[in-house]
Amino acid sequence: MGRLNMNAAKSSPLAAPELLKLKYYLINTVSRELEGDNIPFEERKPFALQRLEEIYKQANLKLPEDMKKSIFKEVGSELFGFGPIQKLLDDNKVTEVMVNGPDNVYVEQGGKLLKTSVKFEDNDHVRRIIERIIAPLGRRVDEDSPTVDARLPDGSRVNAVVLPVAIDGPSITIRKFAEDRLGVADLINFGSLTENMSEFLRACVVARLNIVISGGTGSGKTTLLNVMSGFIPTDERIVTLEDAAELQLQQDHVVRLETKPPSADGHGAVSIRDLVKNSLRMRPDRIIVGEVRGGEALDMLQAMNTGHDGSLATVHSNSPRDAISRLETLVLMAGMDLPINVVRKQVASAVDLIVQQTRLKDGSRKVVAVTEVAGMEGDTIVLSDIFKFKQEGIEDGKILGQTEPTGIRPMFVARLEAAGFKLGAEVFGANVAEMLSSNRQRRGRRR
Repeated sequence: MGRLNMNAAKSSPLAAPELLKLKYYLINTVSRELEGDNIPFEERKPFALQRLEEIYKQANLKLPEDMKKSIFKEVGSELFGFGPIQKLLDDNKVTEVMVNGPDNVYVEQGGKLLKTSVKFEDNDHVRRIIERIIAPLGRRVDEDSPTVDARLPDGSRVNAVVLPVAIDGPSITIRKFAEDRLGVADLINFGSLTENMSEFLRACVVARLNIVISGGTGSGKTTLLNVMSGFIPTDERIVTLEDAAELQLQQDHVVRLETKPPSADGHGAVSIRDLVKNSLRMRPDRIIVGEVRGGEALDMLQAMNTGHDGSLATVHSNSPRDAISRLETLVLMAGMDLPINVVRKQVASAVDLIVQQTRLKDGSRKVVAVTEVAGMEGDTIVLSDIFKFKQEGIEDGKILGQTEPTGIRPMFVARLEAAGFKLGAEVFGANVAEMLSSNRQRRGRRR
């Protein structure tokens, strides 16, 4: 500490290089004491804060109070948080944090990507933060296993990639966990859904239709899946299957299953496909798959076709038609060497509805299509849009428009009515006044 010009601090704030030296001195000193003393976990943070104050007083520093608080906060983030990105994680407006090497840190805020001024010292600094993130989770990352997916204690999802895969420096991507669970009313207020659509989707879930939520990365699929799962009656047994558990179901009778990566010797992995197969032995009323991305698609479709109605799943794709193609491809990944027409029949008979979620160019997230899987014509799966997004223009960079009914009534209306939902004609876009007028005219002609 003697290398720092402490006397200068008595009359003026430290220069940036001196502040950096001070910060690292505090970090290294307190870190050594934490490692050297057998301090109980719950006492480590109070001990560190006390030692910081003692060291500061011993050095006879006279920094402005705001500067002192800033340094102490940065030191605390390095000791107990995730270093430079901790303040981004603490910001409620930030929904995702992306570290592309030490000098390029981005966030998603309001649906848009923004570059921040946050920087790491070097690649080793990023690597240390990665180790801090994954160490308590029992995960590892090294040259032999350079990628890792994990879930933080608060539910946030983290992905990290290091050399030799990340050639420009270690990368971290953290999808923050939303503490406040959004409901259907929130999505309506945001303009993601309309009231008619929410009424229709509620009916479809309660009537035990098999529903696939389709969308791109960051489009809001998991949020929509959370909302739609809330429509499931509370007296049903639900089994959820995810790579990293994100769903926040409110029902009591829920069994949450999560995949497991292989151990250091390459054994012991548990995949989504393993979980799908196991879930069928758990007497589920509903199976919810967080994301279908491999051969488990075949097992899921077979479950849907053999009595496990009311299943929900998400898939990465950009349109309902793409979702069908994606499911076909994923089924083929199961290695069963099935003819494509057999695969399509499996998809057409299993899936009842595709809900397309999209993040528009202005950052807003909307359900842009609700599409019925209406069966097969020859070798082609027939799709019918029940609701479709109609763009009306752009104002101040914001896309105007809403998802409207197409006027087509789905073929499964009888199933909805059997479940107690008699949706009015206006839900599907029919003009009731015109219908009544037309009926009166026809009756008048018959007279």
